[in-house]
Amino acid sequence: MSELHYQLDLLKAMNQKLTEKERMYHTVFESAVGAFLYHSLERNQVVTLGQWKEFFDFDIRDPKDLPRLLEAVDESYSMALRDVLYLEKTAQDTAFVECPLRETKIWLLFRARIYYGENGRPVDKVIYISNITKFRTQNEELTYMAYYDSMTGLFSRNYFVRLLGDYLRTAAETDNTVSVMMIDLDDFHKINDGQGMIVGDELIQQFGSYLKELCENWDVTGCHLHTDVYLVAIYGPSGERTMANLHKEIQQRVRRPFRLSNGQELQITFSAGVAEYPEASKSAIELINCAEIMVFKSKSMGKNIIQYFNTPVLQEFLRTAELESKLKEAVFRHSFQMYYQPQYFAGNKKLRGMEALIRWKDGQEGMISPAVFIPIAEKNGAIIPIGQWVVEQSIMQYAQWRRRFGHPFIMSINISALQYSREDFVDSVKEVIRKYDVEPSEIELEITETILIEDFQAVYDKLKLLREFGLRISLDDFGTGFSSLSYLKKLPIDTLKIDKSFIDTVLVDSATRVITEAIINMVKALGFESVAEGVEEEKQYEYLYSIGCDVIQGYLFGRPLAVGEVEAILASAWQ
Repeated sequence: MSELHYQLDLLKAMNQKLTEKERMYHTVFESAVGAFLYHSLERNQVVTLGQWKEFFDFDIRDPKDLPRLLEAVDESYSMALRDVLYLEKTAQDTAFVECPLRETKIWLLFRARIYYGENGRPVDKVIYISNITKFRTQNEELTYMAYYDSMTGLFSRNYFVRLLGDYLRTAAETDNTVSVMMIDLDDFHKINDGQGMIVGDELIQQFGSYLKELCENWDVTGCHLHTDVYLVAIYGPSGERTMANLHKEIQQRVRRPFRLSNGQELQITFSAGVAEYPEASKSAIELINCAEIMVFKSKSMGKNIIQYFNTPVLQEFLRTAELESKLKEAVFRHSFQMYYQPQYFAGNKKLRGMEALIRWKDGQEGMISPAVFIPIAEKNGAIIPIGQWVVEQSIMQYAQWRRRFGHPFIMSINISALQYSREDFVDSVKEVIRKYDVEPSEIELEITETILIEDFQAVYDKLKLLREFGLRISLDDFGTGFSSLSYLKKLPIDTLKIDKSFIDTVLVDSATRVITEAIINMVKALGFESVAEGVEEEKQYEYLYSIGCDVIQGYLFGRPLAVGEVEAILASAWQ
């Protein structure tokens, strides 16, 4: 009897232990993030655990109910899910599949695992189901970001380069061509700076959306490279499907303004550059670079045009880039020299003064013309330190000559538009004048007509301050640019220089003579002094003198000279 009691107590203890384990397992399953489906293959029983009701509105009590899961997911995924649900029919231990629920945006992950008995037969199957919607969404967002530009819907820069590389490899195998066009909106910075980034961003978005639709219609590849720059690639251009026709299509669209959400309408133009494989380059990055170089060429030719790749343009660009690099080094080391060209009064041929002219002597290339390096310096901003150096050197040299030779004359110094636009320009010039203790009236600043275009009132205010300080002001290259007579009469200037282009043809072209004589008569009437530059022939001088030109400058009377040669002229000028 005691043995029977012992067996009963043992069974009770074991049942209690099993009940505790079962309770523990239920607790674990219920607290898990997900749902479980346990299938006893030996007993052919099914139990669902965990957060099952949060995923499905039905229960599965029998293996015959498993097809209900197939009906719950999107139909295109049902076959893949079937392989997971009936994993015991394959030779695999585990399997998984990601499926979206039917007519929802919810994604579920089904993971199945088979447990085998000692005889090698499947005994149990556990299917774990979890909600992966958040991870799928994040993954889709990352994928979209990797392949597409969020602002325009066009391909991203990195993916476009990858696609272009694929195009080039295919083109090499099939002996085909690939064309790339870069599109750069003209003067976009003025919209961005003047009307704000929100307006600028909406314009970029609208143009990009238009370009995306166009690329889809033309079956070509488009990309938003950055800010206001876009790329288009055509594999094997032929027939109507060429960059020239695509460019015409875009030109037709931009003739109509873009209407923004605030009702504002913006009219734009764009510059385009085209490079083609294999003529321009055989790599994706270099092909894009060549297209960009062509855009630079388009901009330099007046914008709103398309420029196709050719070797001379590339060589010119590379040459400019090389000079730009050398110029930066020259600015740092002050590797410049000052030359001076004499100016003479037309009547008595006595010395009126000198025009200060900068020269750059490179160690490898020798003398590099200012006509070559000054435009580069104006474009990259190097003209600011160069201009400051010229002002300093010219006034310092004049002070030395003034003390040495004891006779005043006019030192003319060229001022660039960028240099003049700086807020501290007037004060910096005054500071140099005081530093070297020279008379302001003996220094003449030469400004060009381009300075007048930006902000006439600001220009006028600075000129007025300079004149009040005692400096002379000369308007250079008159007749080649702005040439507004209404502004001319308002400007506080002393001298007007007639451009060399007039002097070159004044003896052979009657229209030029009429204009030149009109300028000189106008100058006299306004009380200014006239200077003709670029005078190279005696007959030019005689004609200019006969019509009343005040001052002559040019190779006829003197080329630009180094300091030593100028001193020889100054030593005999007033004897």
